[in-house]
Amino acid sequence: MNTLDAFPITRKWPARHPDRLQLYSLPTPNGVKVSIALEETGLPYEAHRVAFDTNDQLSPEFLSLNPNNKIPAILDPDGPGGKPLALWESGAILVYLAGKTGQLMPTDTAARYQTLQWVMFQMGGIGPMFGQLGFFHKFAGKDYEDKRPRDRYVAESRRLLGVLDRHLADRDWIMGRDYGIADIAIFPWVRNLVGFYGAGDLVGFADFAHVQRALAAFVARPAVQRGLAIPAAPV
Repeated sequence: MNTLDAFPITRKWPARHPDRLQLYSLPTPNGVKVSIALEETGLPYEAHRVAFDTNDQLSPEFLSLNPNNKIPAILDPDGPGGKPLALWESGAILVYLAGKTGQLMPTDTAARYQTLQWVMFQMGGIGPMFGQLGFFHKFAGKDYEDKRPRDRYVAESRRLLGVLDRHLADRDWIMGRDYGIADIAIFPWVRNLVGFYGAGDLVGFADFAHVQRALAAFVARPAVQRGLAIPAAPV
């Protein structure tokens, strides 16, 4: 295990526990993917809040870890070969944590690739589409007289929910009986769509009974409840 002192990000967010994985994040749908996975696996970590209201994500220290200035990002002092590993992009981090701990990912090769396909389904479809819908419904887009952009994302979000609902019709979780990183990738975004964005009625969420059932089971998990609040807001 190597020191983290060589990483500029630790100057802005000092590591109180440098032997633990360092998480730089906010409790957004992408951010909580990683905190939930860490809570589920039990891997020791230290969380640091990257405050958007003060543009922490644009600071030189954060950019030294993630040049794309997005959360979440991690710094693992005990990466491959015992060397520190800096990593960003929530999907990549989920795959890494599953590999590191041997949890939340099937051991069967075919099932592993099928898990990755659903993670990428979230990264390429659910996240961008739900996020755009949130902009046009909750934020500045609601003032636009032309509703065609919003309605485009409503239609696509509804289509994606239909894909999920049909897949979950005879499954407990995305990969069947076993809960894993595909669920951790997808359900924070579904929760955000109907919760924070308040777009449940807009997309007809009541029509997707299987997604509703799986979302409820997801949110009920103790590790999910803890992860949804990490990093904690300042008091």
